[in-house]
Amino acid sequence: MPKIRIGLSTDFNLTGEQVGIGTTNPTARLEVAGQILADNTAGSGGISTFKEYQGFYQTQSSISNKVTIDSTTAGNLNSLSGEIRIDGDVTIASDTSVTSGKIDSLTATGKFAVPYGGIGSRENTPEPGTIRFNQDVGTLEFFDGNLWKTVNSQSSGGSSGRVVFCGGLIHPVAPTLTKRMDYINLNTFGNSISFGELKDLVERRQTAGCSSTTRGLFMGGQGPAGNTNQIVYITIPTTGNAVDFGNLLAARQTCQTLSSSTRGISYGAGEPAVNVIEYVEIPTTGNSIQFGDADKLRRDGFALASPTRGVSGGGTGGTNADSLIEYITIASKGNGTEFGNLSYTGRGHRAFSNSVRGIINGGYALASPYVRSPGLQYITIATTGNAVDFGNLTIPMGGGSSSGTQSNHIRGVFAGASTPSNVNNIEYVTIASSGNGFDFGDLSSDSWNQTGACSNSHGGLGGF
Repeated sequence: MPKIRIGLSTDFNLTGEQVGIGTTNPTARLEVAGQILADNTAGSGGISTFKEYQGFYQTQSSISNKVTIDSTTAGNLNSLSGEIRIDGDVTIASDTSVTSGKIDSLTATGKFAVPYGGIGSRENTPEPGTIRFNQDVGTLEFFDGNLWKTVNSQSSGGSSGRVVFCGGLIHPVAPTLTKRMDYINLNTFGNSISFGELKDLVERRQTAGCSSTTRGLFMGGQGPAGNTNQIVYITIPTTGNAVDFGNLLAARQTCQTLSSSTRGISYGAGEPAVNVIEYVEIPTTGNSIQFGDADKLRRDGFALASPTRGVSGGGTGGTNADSLIEYITIASKGNGTEFGNLSYTGRGHRAFSNSVRGIINGGYALASPYVRSPGLQYITIATTGNAVDFGNLTIPMGGGSSSGTQSNHIRGVFAGASTPSNVNNIEYVTIASSGNGFDFGDLSSDSWNQTGACSNSHGGLGGF
């Protein structure tokens, strides 16, 4: 190491002196004994192009103080190109935090940790594209500029957006039960296509569906011998007949069903109306288990879900059941809690949702002549409160597909219903907006009512 270091900009002048390099007895102003070798030379401005300075050069630079790069005429942190150049690795100490600035690209070869926390710790107005891990939901989520949306890491391939309809009443000539299953894809428009048939070729109506991204379940219903407690399942990305899954706690029809990506829930049912909430684990097979009790006796109502919360309401059976909405937390077990009130009361409501908003149709009146309503209403699932007017369907529709899962995260459909005449209409709405329904296509039968339905992209699954 050198004993003396002189600053790179310091002048060092000798006047009337002789300097020797390699000799202790110089005879000239500068005498060098031996050969001089240099990669580069220094001009009048000082050292400018030496590749390294032996004794001063370090292969690793440690910065222990705060470093600030101010916006200057040379650019700011987003546009620096020549002011700072790092050819090697950069290590940031574990107790160091980066609080601002942008990086155009980043490659992590080991692990990369994102911010995490529960729903209550979200930023209110983060920058669009912000990503974090939600501990309450157990998944990644991102902010799209308006809403936090969960990231669904499961792939449904080309079948994403598929809705499967199951059973019901068809009326080509006279009312009759059907064992048929049809499907549509929400990403396109058009008529339904044959999917398969119910297990054991048993016809039924008023069955209800729920689903994960790959498996759809149909619970209960009414067949030729009366109500059934049977649960069957299908594999949504394929087509084929339903397979036995297990049984409900009792024979039921008009269940209100909802689901997360792992848990399927039946919320009340009839006849008679009950307040039982029961659940199954969708990836397995087996009988349902008691979840809790609904706040009201309820049948023929609606149900929908976000990844964390299930919501049910409307229907008939208990005092004011037709107007009340209640909710549960899907990952736990417990009783229903009051949410708010519907703006259109009655029974035969059908509903769907993305992870933020639920859309509910008007249903029909409790007493004869059972007037149908074309009205649509919506709720914000994460809050509590009354339903708000959304728009209208092209025709008044009550009954129809008894499921809360006929949607992806952009649009949902209402399919088949009674006006009171049975119809095969499929209408859709765009969930994030408010407005009227539009024609999507038709079910395969001339008239089809009291079907069950499920999809592999509904609001309970998260995703986007």
